[in-house]
Amino acid sequence: MKQNANHSGFLLVLLSGLLLLSLTGCWSSHEIEELGLEVGLAFDKGEESTIEKKLKEQGAGYPKRDTITFTYQFVNPKAIGTGSQDGGSQEKSYTNVFETGDSIHQTIREVSLRRDRPIIFQHTKVMVISEDIARTYSLEQLLDLYFRDNEIRPSCLVFISKGRASKTLESKETGEIPSFRLMGIADNEYRTTRLLPSMSLAKLIGKMQSGSSFLLQNVVSANGEVKFAGAAVIDGKHKKLRGFLNEAELEGITWITGKGKSGLVKSFDQETGELMIYEIESMKSRIIPHIKGDDISFDVNVESEGRLSENWTAETAFENEFLKRAEKAAEKEVKDLMKNVVEKMQKDYQADVAGFGNQLRIKHPRTWEKVKKDWDQLFSEVPIKYNVKLTITDYGTSGSNE
Repeated sequence: MKQNANHSGFLLVLLSGLLLLSLTGCWSSHEIEELGLEVGLAFDKGEESTIEKKLKEQGAGYPKRDTITFTYQFVNPKAIGTGSQDGGSQEKSYTNVFETGDSIHQTIREVSLRRDRPIIFQHTKVMVISEDIARTYSLEQLLDLYFRDNEIRPSCLVFISKGRASKTLESKETGEIPSFRLMGIADNEYRTTRLLPSMSLAKLIGKMQSGSSFLLQNVVSANGEVKFAGAAVIDGKHKKLRGFLNEAELEGITWITGKGKSGLVKSFDQETGELMIYEIESMKSRIIPHIKGDDISFDVNVESEGRLSENWTAETAFENEFLKRAEKAAEKEVKDLMKNVVEKMQKDYQADVAGFGNQLRIKHPRTWEKVKKDWDQLFSEVPIKYNVKLTITDYGTSGSNE
């Protein structure tokens, strides 16, 4: 009996030792300071850097065309949370490295000739593509390597920049990492109707495979500051930039699709001319296709509930007559937003980026099969009607007669 107990105890000790060995998973670990954690990437029209000019002068470079400048943003872990001894400005929390060439993969390897830390792509948060590059090359060409490379995460967000994309990866705020800032702004969709739902690499693949035109969020930069302003129209056939929608036009898209989570509608009272603000609490939209022979048309039915958050008139907000006026004014503004953006889609770009074709595909698949090849062109002539119903359900306590 005692022998069995000793044998069981030996097995227990042996098993415990084997488990400890399996937990030592950091044999080949590296300190974070030793890693090149790349968090952002920008694509711009090629510009030679100072070191590349020097290499050409000395005949020491390698054969390449200077077509695209890639900006790789690295986290500077030593600077995060540290400041100078005299309380002055902190060291930047990021480092931008520029490399110009014609091969994405080759420029990645070139960075290893300039930095002691190779690029680690698993933490890439954002990609920003400049207007010039998006007009010159298809997104399929630009992003092919990243679509097929399992090192970069498919959750990485993609943006378009009016102006140089590298400028969106700069900040004048000490301690701020620009790539993280772009990620944070993208999360503010619940606050405004002027932000598109985030477009990740995973979603982008589906958009391009569908063959339909689509939108990417536009980013504008100046002096280290950025703003998400409007959207880029990407041609479904060629996967290139066709043009831009401004902020108001992007609001119109949000109302057509019904994908807004919150936001404001600014209108003016018909009788007093004073400003009123309708705050969106809910939004629903239905795009209804109609087929009559060979003719296609659509109805866009929008419903929303919200509150009168700002009222510059002298009217009492509790009065039904005034509330109806406020609702009608906001409804007219929403209808105008939708009409204006559809006119631009149809007449300027001949591109359906609001999902009309998708609803036709769902409701009338046979018709869709006939028209899908030339849908963007056909869409430019399709009549669309708009029906908008906004209901003010809350107006605060201001304006009470008590």
